[in-house]
Amino acid sequence: MFLFYRILINLILLLSPIIVLIRLLQKKEDPLRFKEKLGFFSKKKLKGKLIWFHGASVGEILSVIPLIEKLEKNKEIKQILITSNTLSSSKILSKLRLKKTVHQFFPIDTNYNTNKFLKYWDPSIAIFIDSEIWPNMITNIKKKSISLILINARITKKSFKKWKFFSASSKKIFQNFDICLSSNLESKNYLKLLGAKKISYIGNLKFTQSEKATGELSNSIKKFFLTKKIWCASSTHELEEKICANIHKKLKIKYKNLLTVIIPRHTHRIKKITREIKEMDLKIHLHDSKKKIDGETDIYLVNSFGQTQSFFKTCKTVFLGGSIIKHGGQNPLEAAKFGCQILHGPNTWNFKEIYNLLQAHKVSYKITTSNQLTRKVDQILNSNKNSKNLKLKIKALGSKILNSTLNEINFYMNK
Repeated sequence: MFLFYRILINLILLLSPIIVLIRLLQKKEDPLRFKEKLGFFSKKKLKGKLIWFHGASVGEILSVIPLIEKLEKNKEIKQILITSNTLSSSKILSKLRLKKTVHQFFPIDTNYNTNKFLKYWDPSIAIFIDSEIWPNMITNIKKKSISLILINARITKKSFKKWKFFSASSKKIFQNFDICLSSNLESKNYLKLLGAKKISYIGNLKFTQSEKATGELSNSIKKFFLTKKIWCASSTHELEEKICANIHKKLKIKYKNLLTVIIPRHTHRIKKITREIKEMDLKIHLHDSKKKIDGETDIYLVNSFGQTQSFFKTCKTVFLGGSIIKHGGQNPLEAAKFGCQILHGPNTWNFKEIYNLLQAHKVSYKITTSNQLTRKVDQILNSNKNSKNLKLKIKALGSKILNSTLNEINFYMNK
């Protein structure tokens, strides 16, 4: 399997100019920095101890920001490197103004690229996040005797079946990790079956909270929102925006000042979403628009990254997407941390344990039809339920998970 993988990844490297060009046209790549994926570095490596984190995209990177804030205070650490695969994650990191931390795009996982990357950055420890498994990079990390940790490890039933199909190769790969810190008990069991040597169940890092202040909406937007009855549809996927827009049409009969905020999971779909909503005879305002917000606006469409928390401060009724379609749901913790009442569809298997916790505290509700969602939004808009106690519990649990993870990182960093 490993030989086949290497042939395939080298083929991808040969085709990368075409792939990158297509992605540039789709605005999914940085026109200046895409070369980082080909093994060309745009940041300078400083002398001294470097800690390296790698995560796929926005969610994974945001989950480790509280850790990075703590590690930046460690005087022994000269530099922290974060790598990721997506343009959206790099945009969010650029707004955080971390002092010791730099971002680079993860290189295409060929044997040559990964060796070149490791030689240049020479990390003291490599920390992979969630389910990011890259065979060539992981193999070469261990050849250089660099400590390797998988944190917030999440192995779903679907991904376990894929790895199990290549059981001999998966065992060789997962044995390379010095320790895997699982985010849930299901992942702990799967990691053991896949051959990981040492596993510890600490909990989900997304319970943790950053010390940095969350973003704020402008005063003009806040004033506009105060005149409205608001609910929010966040991390929506294909079809879910139309469902939420249709719910808005139904509820607008009852609430003349209703405003629906839609935050799509992928902003490259904004043009299509805008067209579909306009076809429903609804007035739409784009968040980044310089135009004054029309008082008759129906849908406030967020077309930029990293501002979800700002809206959760205001919109206390939140539908989380990726759950009506068969995607597996989106993590509800961010909304819960701001005391939101959370609605979701039946497909939330990616975050089963978290949703069970929230359902037990009666702050998340499963809906299976559009009519059910309409009724539940209506009901919550009329209630004054407060989730303050849950917010405090999440904060305490997050602090415990953060400190336990930090202790493990410090142990392997100083080995």
